[in-house]
Amino acid sequence: MQGGVADYTHEISRALVELGCEIGVLCSTAAVDAPVEPGITVWPLVERWGWHFWSDLDRIVRKWRPDVVHVQYQTAAFGMHPAINLWPWRPWQRAQVVTAVTFHDLLEPYLFPKAHLIRRWITHTLATHSTIAITTNPEDTSRLRSIRPDLLEIPIGSNIPNAPPIDYDRQVYRQRLGLNPDTPLISYFGFLNASKGGEVLVDVLAELVEHGCDAHLLMIGGRVGASDPTNYAYLQQVEERITQLDLDSRVHWTDHVPAPEVSAAFVASDLCLLPYQDGASYRRGSFLAALEHGVPIVTTAPAVLYPDLHHGKTVLLAPAGDTTVLTHAVERILSDADLRDRLKVNAAALAERFRWDQIALTSLDAYRSYMDV
Repeated sequence: MQGGVADYTHEISRALVELGCEIGVLCSTAAVDAPVEPGITVWPLVERWGWHFWSDLDRIVRKWRPDVVHVQYQTAAFGMHPAINLWPWRPWQRAQVVTAVTFHDLLEPYLFPKAHLIRRWITHTLATHSTIAITTNPEDTSRLRSIRPDLLEIPIGSNIPNAPPIDYDRQVYRQRLGLNPDTPLISYFGFLNASKGGEVLVDVLAELVEHGCDAHLLMIGGRVGASDPTNYAYLQQVEERITQLDLDSRVHWTDHVPAPEVSAAFVASDLCLLPYQDGASYRRGSFLAALEHGVPIVTTAPAVLYPDLHHGKTVLLAPAGDTTVLTHAVERILSDADLRDRLKVNAAALAERFRWDQIALTSLDAYRSYMDV
């Protein structure tokens, strides 16, 4: 299935297998074409993430007898339904198996209008009744620490290794897009939704062209994901904006392609523009993929302090939604070779913190601290 949580689950499963673990993945029936990999069993059994899902998971726990049940939690991925939140809360469940949850976001599930306090309780219940609770970034950690003092922060890694196809040639790739060797190419990676600033992205391109820059935009990856149906409506808004500003010939879409082709697109670009509305975050796989490729990054200021994200050293930062400042940041990178080189080197160095082998080892250590081993 397309999406950051699916990719995360795949990568950490493979890394845990390398450490000697056996992994089972219970997931949606939409994942029927999951590849067969040694040490990983996939059960695409869940048609809808409602209350009946409990019986699917209970049956697997009884039959397979895992040491740990680890929920990779993103609200939209579970259909905005609270069943997954309450599974570890059941008294008879807590005695059976170690439970863990990684919060990929803290969006509250939908119940009914004006149910805000109940929705928050449901999210907090998953955090407080799981044996192990994990966040992936400083802002989510700060929000949950008060209700879960022993909260762990374990980052996600890039789901796209820096590994273009063996026969890759950067200039040939750019020529296929109709670009000259010196044509500025800006990349964007990830599904489009309102939180990622897609319309701002288009407006920055328009300003660059207005300033006389022959810039093009490369939209890498699938246009919408499998989990959030609102993404499609937002995609239409972005596509309409592109047409209104007469930029269709300057925007190139790869659509969903294998990881080596995503890597090839990153390497072909001069910089990556990620104008998140809620600020850069280590929970964004798209941001980590850009770091992994050592691409100069222009993005928006994080919601909380990130000691490793230094403006002008690791990335260039701008206020969310400020098209003028974002455009100026892009122009700085395109015109300053020393700045480009500095951002490339420091981005690649920071990416070392997000290696999958280390993420898996830290996770395994957390499991073992609650297991009889």
